[in-house]
Amino acid sequence: MRYVIFVIDGPGNPANADEMKHIDAFNEKLQANGHWITAAGIQAAGNATLIDNRANKGEVKSGSLFNAPEYYSGFWLVEATSDEAAHQLALEGSLACNRKVELRPYIQ
Repeated sequence: MRYVIFVIDGPGNPANADEMKHIDAFNEKLQANGHWITAAGIQAAGNATLIDNRANKGEVKSGSLFNAPEYYSGFWLVEATSDEAAHQLALEGSLACNRKVELRPYIQ
């Protein structure tokens, strides 16, 4: 089963060198254990563009759908054998990046 682990961050909180070292080690562990699908950092919500082209509406707005001080700053897409295994990976990811994370099953 696949899961998304979203990294939750706040403004002005870039990962420091020590956190990056732990993130890299976690990424390597995911790859070595067959859990890795992909991962990426994403820019802050202020850099988002909200697009609604249903019925050719053509609506384009700057910013995110969500207006909160916290935002997703990255994600891991992982493969896990169970919900419990995915929860364990999310716990490890939170520890590695020193941030809250949100775990969601990936619809296949």
